[in-house]
Amino acid sequence: MPNDDVVRRGRLAGDRKGEMAHFLSSMRADRCIADADILVDIAHLTMLCKQQLVTPANTRVLMGALLELYDNGVPESAFDDHFEDIHAGIESTLIAMVGEEAGGRLHMGRSRNDEVAACIRIRLREDLQKQLSALLGIRSMLLNVAEAHTETYMPGFTHLQHAQPTTLAHHLLAYEQAFSRDFDRLNEAFARVNMSPLGAAAFASTSYPVNRELTAKLLGFDGIIENTMDAVGSRDFALEALNDISLMMITVSRLCEELIIWSSQFVGFVTLDDTFCSTSSIMPQKKNPDTAEIMRAKSGVVLGACVGAAVTMKALPMSYNRDLQELTPHLWRGVRAAKQSTRLLIDMLGTATFHVDRMREEANRGFSTATDLADMIVRRLDLPFRTAHSIVGRAVQKGSLDIRTLDEASIEIAQKSLSKAGLTQEQVDEALGVVQSVSLRRAPGAPSPFAVKVALAGRKEVLKGDTGVYEARQARLSASIAALLADARKMVA
Repeated sequence: MPNDDVVRRGRLAGDRKGEMAHFLSSMRADRCIADADILVDIAHLTMLCKQQLVTPANTRVLMGALLELYDNGVPESAFDDHFEDIHAGIESTLIAMVGEEAGGRLHMGRSRNDEVAACIRIRLREDLQKQLSALLGIRSMLLNVAEAHTETYMPGFTHLQHAQPTTLAHHLLAYEQAFSRDFDRLNEAFARVNMSPLGAAAFASTSYPVNRELTAKLLGFDGIIENTMDAVGSRDFALEALNDISLMMITVSRLCEELIIWSSQFVGFVTLDDTFCSTSSIMPQKKNPDTAEIMRAKSGVVLGACVGAAVTMKALPMSYNRDLQELTPHLWRGVRAAKQSTRLLIDMLGTATFHVDRMREEANRGFSTATDLADMIVRRLDLPFRTAHSIVGRAVQKGSLDIRTLDEASIEIAQKSLSKAGLTQEQVDEALGVVQSVSLRRAPGAPSPFAVKVALAGRKEVLKGDTGVYEARQARLSASIAALLADARKMVA
C-alpha cells in the first residue's frame, strides 16, 4: 500500500506528521465522497482513452484497479491523514497497485479542484434524491392521516390561543402543502447541482483535448458549467441546497413543536408511539417525546451548517481557495441531520394516535365560534360587520354568549335589542355549534369536510406528479452509472 503522497513529493520537502497533517487533511469529510471519486476517475479515464490520450493497454490496467476499488471499497490506508485529501490517497493507492507507468497517467487533463467539485456534486445529488424521497413519504403519510380525520374537529389557534374550530385533516394538510413547497425548492436546486465541472482543471482548463461533454454524460450530469473558473471556485449550489434544507427543517421543527405540545398531559391531543419516546431515570411515570425534541434541535444544526457554509464562502476571491475545504463538512453535517430527521418523521406520524374526543372537547372552548355568531347577526339583521363584531366582543367580555348578554351588549353599542329585532336563543345556539361553523367553510382550502375532500384529491394528484418526476430522474441517474460501469468492464475484458 502507498507510503508517500504522490502530489507533494515533487515540489515540497519534509514529511508532515501529527497536528499539522491532521489540520490540513480533509479526510473526515472526504469519506462522504470516496465512492464518488472512484466514479469520477472511471469516467475521466474512459474519456482519456476515447480521446486517445491514454493507450488501451494502460487503460486496461488502470481501469482494472479502479473497478477493484469500486467493487471492494477504498482501502483504509487511502484515508490516512498524511494525505491532504482522498484524491491524493486514491491516486497514491492506484500507483502502488499498478505502478506509475499506468497509474501516473490518470491525472492528465484535470486538477483536484475540478475533481472535488464533481465529487461533491455527485454525492449531493444522491443526498438530494434521498431527501426528495423522504419528503414524498412525509407528504403521503400526512395525506393518509388527514383522509382518516376529515371530521375530527379540533380548535385552531392563533397566538397559541383558541381561535376558530377546524379539523385535524385541515391542520395536517397545511403541513403537507408546506412540505410540497420544500420538495419544489429542492427539486429546482437539483438542476443546479447536477452540472459537471470536470475539464475545468485548476481553473483555466487544460491544453489536452479533453471532452467535457463526454465526462458529463458518462456521470449522468445534465450539462457542463461553461466558465472553468466558476466551475471550480463556486459553491453556491451547496449553499442553495443548505438553504432549502434549512427551510424544510423549519417546517419539520414546527410540526414537532405541535406534536410535543399536543402530547402533553394538559393538552392530550395525541399519544406518540413508545418507540419514539423515552422515560426518566428518576421519575418512573414519565413518557417524554424525545425524538420530536431532537428533530426540533436538528433544525438548529442545519441552520448552523447553512450559516457556517455561507460565512466561509462570503469573502473568497475567484477561483479556488483552500477555505472551501472547510465548507464541505458544514454541507454534509446539514444534509445528514435533515436526512435522519425526515426518515424518522414518517414513522412517528404513522404510529401516532390522535384522540378525537379530546380534540372535539376543546374545539368550542374560548368562544371559538364567536365569529360565526357575528356573521349570523350580520346576515339575519343586516347590521354592519363591525357593529356585530363589537356586540359579540362585548358579550364575550361579560363572559357569556346568550341572548340576554347579547341584548345588553347591543343596547350599549347599537341602542337596540337584538331579540326585539328577531334574534332567538335557538339561532344563537345554532350559530355557535362547532360542526355548523366548520361545515359553512367550503371555499377552496377551507376546513369543511367538503372542502378538505376536494383538497385531498388535488394534493394526491400533485404528489403523484412529483413522485413521477423523482422516479424518472432516479432511473436516469441509475442508468447512466450502470452504463459507465458496463463500458469500464468491457475495457478491462
